[in-house]
Amino acid sequence: MQDNFTAMGERPGTDRNDGAQAEPEGNPGPDAAAELEAAGIPERLRPWLATRGVGALVIKMGIVFEELTAERAVATMPVEGNTQIAGILHGGAHAVLAETLGSFAASLHAGEGRHAVGVDLNATHHRAAARGRVRGTCTALHLGRTLATHEIVITDEDGRRLCTARITNLLRDDPTGPAGSARDHA
Repeated sequence: MQDNFTAMGERPGTDRNDGAQAEPEGNPGPDAAAELEAAGIPERLRPWLATRGVGALVIKMGIVFEELTAERAVATMPVEGNTQIAGILHGGAHAVLAETLGSFAASLHAGEGRHAVGVDLNATHHRAAARGRVRGTCTALHLGRTLATHEIVITDEDGRRLCTARITNLLRDDPTGPAGSARDHA
């Protein structure tokens, strides 16, 4: 099982929709600093993600972080571009935002030399959103040695609850060797 925070072996890039060659996963390339800034990653955490970036899906979904700690993480995401056929925010988009927040927070809790792997995600959808931006607020429920569980509440611009999600991450030691060494991000 591979997660977004464990460096992977070099793999050739794949073609993107625009015809350009994509950077191999695990190596966001020369625009990493701009990617991290655009995603709202706090400056103190940028060295931790400098060689990994925030992930292609975070960029595609337009997720922007406002806060990021092990105990609390907050990010926004546009509805536009993330809708299903009926023109409302896709339920999977809620899940992407929730898992992104919970996984980043759990990885921060895991600390240097460790990483988080999602093992359970559930989401209850309360109401739809058809415009604007949604905000996910992730709060730690349990921060243990081997498991971290977070609750994520997703609201619309009027503060109405759209979705309640919960994610549990398994905390594991990084593989040994240069590709597996973690950066200090506490």
